[in-house]
Order: sequence, then structure tokens, then C-alpha cells
Amino acid sequence: MAETIITCAVTGNITTRDHHPQLPVTPEEIAKASLDAASEGASIIHIHVRDPKTGTPSTELGLYREVVRLVRAQNPEVLINLTTGAGGRFIPSDDDPKIAAPGSSLTTPGRRVEHIVELKPDICSLDFNTMYSGSSVVINTPRNLQKMADAILRSGTKPEYEVFDSGDIHLVKDMMGQGKLPFEPPLFQIVLGVKYGAVATSETLLYMRSLLPEGAVWGAFGLGRMAFPMVAQSFLLGGHVRVGLEDNVYLEKGILAPDNAALVKKAARIVRDLGGQIATPRDARRILKMAEPGQ
Repeated sequence: MAETIITCAVTGNITTRDHHPQLPVTPEEIAKASLDAASEGASIIHIHVRDPKTGTPSTELGLYREVVRLVRAQNPEVLINLTTGAGGRFIPSDDDPKIAAPGSSLTTPGRRVEHIVELKPDICSLDFNTMYSGSSVVINTPRNLQKMADAILRSGTKPEYEVFDSGDIHLVKDMMGQGKLPFEPPLFQIVLGVKYGAVATSETLLYMRSLLPEGAVWGAFGLGRMAFPMVAQSFLLGGHVRVGLEDNVYLEKGILAPDNAALVKKAARIVRDLGGQIATPRDARRILKMAEPGQ
């Protein structure tokens, strides 16, 4: 049985300190959360940044630069995965729905991958969903995805295709078939439990796995109370796993997780109890066919 990669998504863009008082917000807090998660077995750290003063989601390049610097200074091995999801939300105004209302973040593909081009992380997420989410519509058109993928390719970063429903997988496969996503092996992250997206059930995950292209490396995760059930289910179906305060703030029903590291520790225990082994960063690089740091 191959080693299982644990990804930890340490802060995200939805969770707030109202949900969890210890949510990491400043670059120092996000870096420490990343390092602590790595010490418990996470070989990939998925990172969003926040405005240190307000705690709101940010796309500030300087914040990404500082988080990456702090993590790399203490752990040059762990794989850093920076989000490119910010900048894809549109809220139609009431008077004229083609005009963006306050709260819209929709921006250019170049702006969405600016930090990837500059910082060249090991991995970055690339969301293939267009869907209703909260009060906004997330928009990721094939044309804009292609522009982002081209910039990611030039940066030497590996994209992680985040897919929220079956149609997203079909879009990835169509673009792969057209030679527009020349990344091998393709890396998929199946997102389960977003309202109006793929529901977090065993049946849904089995179906979505069946759609993946041959040779794909994949993982899956569930939101909220389905976080740990989907750890077990993804492992049993041959996939990798993800946890973190971005996705779920509870260690068990009614009990807040002390931090991201505690969520990783529980995920690692589940995998081991089911007979698996936890991938080290070196294992993860081998599985993903990525070079070692400095090579």
C-alpha cells in the first residue's frame, strides 16, 4: 500500500475567529500553524493569507512572501501549496445584475496567480468550479483557467485541480485531451460538502473517483462533520487526505480542535488504524514526481 499524503489547509477564506478563536491570521501565526501541522505528519500545507488587522481574506503578495519565508526558514522539506482561488467571486447588483455589487472579488487571471509567478511554490490550487456559493457566484471559465494554467506552467509550480462536482472533472479531462494541461501526473483534490456542490457521501466520492483520468494522483476531503469520515473513505478508496481549520474546526462533536496540528494528528491516526502509512515530504515528492528541494 502506497503512503498516504496528508494536506493541511490551515486557514482558508471562510472560517473566522467567531468559528475558532485560534484561527491563524497573521503571517507569523499561519507559518507556525503550518510548521506545527507538518510536525504531526502533514507533508503538504495549503495556504491562504489574511489581513493581519481585520482577519479578512487577502491577496496581498507581501503577506504570501512572508509566510513562505517563515515556513522555509524552519522547514525546507514540506511542500507549500498556495491558493489561487481568491478573485473568482461575483455578486450581481440588484438594479443591474451584470454590474458587480459590493463584495465581488472577480479579477483577472494574471492577478490571481501573481503570487505563484513571484514565489514559485511547490504546488498551487487551481479551482475548476463555476457554482453558486453563499451570496456569490464562483466563476472559473475555461479561457481564464487556461491563462492561469499557462502562468503556473511557466513558474514551474504543479497545479492541484480542485473539483467540486462531476462536471469540473469533465472540464479538466477535456482540457487535458486538448493538450492544455501538460502536468504529469495530474493532481486532483475532490471537494465534498460545499452546499450546491458534491455531497459528502461514500457514493458521491466513489462516483467522482471513477471519472478521474488514468494515472491521476488524487485526494478528497469533507467539510464540517464529514471531515474525518471522508479521511477514512478517501484512504479506503486509494486517495490521499486533507484536514485543517479551513474545512472543519471540530476535533469531535462539540469539541473545538486545539489547532490544525491536532486535526492532522487525528487524521494520521485514522490512516494508521486502517493499516496505512503516512507520507513524508520526500514520499510526497516521489508520488507526485516532483524534484527534491534545490534540484
